[in-house]
Amino acid sequence: MTHPRALKPGDRVAIVSPASPIVPENLEPGLAKLRAWGLEPVLMPHALDQDFYLAGTDAGRAQDLMDAFLDPQFAAVICSRGGYGCARLMPHLDLDALAQSGKLFVGFSDVTTLHLALNRRGLITFHAPMLLTWVKERPSWVEESWRQALMGGDPLQVGAPAARTVVSGCAEGLLTGGCLCLLTDSLATPDALDARGRLVLIEDVDENPHRVDAMLTHLMLSGALSEAAGLVIGEMTGTDSRADATIGSKPWREIVIERLGPLGLPMVIDFPMGHAEAMLSIPLGVRARLDADAGTLTLLESPCAASSPV
Repeated sequence: MTHPRALKPGDRVAIVSPASPIVPENLEPGLAKLRAWGLEPVLMPHALDQDFYLAGTDAGRAQDLMDAFLDPQFAAVICSRGGYGCARLMPHLDLDALAQSGKLFVGFSDVTTLHLALNRRGLITFHAPMLLTWVKERPSWVEESWRQALMGGDPLQVGAPAARTVVSGCAEGLLTGGCLCLLTDSLATPDALDARGRLVLIEDVDENPHRVDAMLTHLMLSGALSEAAGLVIGEMTGTDSRADATIGSKPWREIVIERLGPLGLPMVIDFPMGHAEAMLSIPLGVRARLDADAGTLTLLESPCAASSPV
């Protein structure tokens, strides 16, 4: 795997919107944090475009991504937000060139699609807060985890709460995964989830309980999780409040445990990541150790290469 270079003060960072649109005021809190660390964020030309639920045209969003990754003036590429639209970019991207650039890449939610593709091509990426994340107040360790991810530290050792044990045991493997609906959507595509020997992260937001059941069932029936090493379940944020009264419901945690528990893999739930109110920045493609009894995830290698002196 290619380890991206850690950032240092003075680095220019490209801000892209590969999925849904964002308004300028929702960028400001995150931009302020980057500037406070001595970084220079630069909005790519189409970052503020809007075409209904997309941040402009597929061609424009794809061009921003290509330029951000391939322009040597940028040391990292950070997404403004998720939403929907990354999958539409795949025919327009030279994914091999993006991965070979070795740039530090940050995002989550719909960006899961890009993580799967770039990880498959050997680039370590970060399932981590985006610019929109910082519109809301977060615990201090969330910001510290983000800073460590960008600047070359250990983003998991920042005092985040432990997860809850579902299936005891320990497992090691490369980290993969992300947003459940995008993992499911990846099946039967060239960049489908590859969970073999890996620790799989799963979380989502605003899905009905029966849809969480359906997507987990789909992953299992496809065999996508049959050779996984362990499961790290975050939060299905907002799911319990979206119960369909016409068919009845069940709490999402019970659904997850019922569906995935029988796999017998070391497994935790409520790991702080993704759309939860408080989330860690997690490198994907890095080897890690899951201790399901302790509810912890530990990196076994540094996700970033050392940054050269200023």
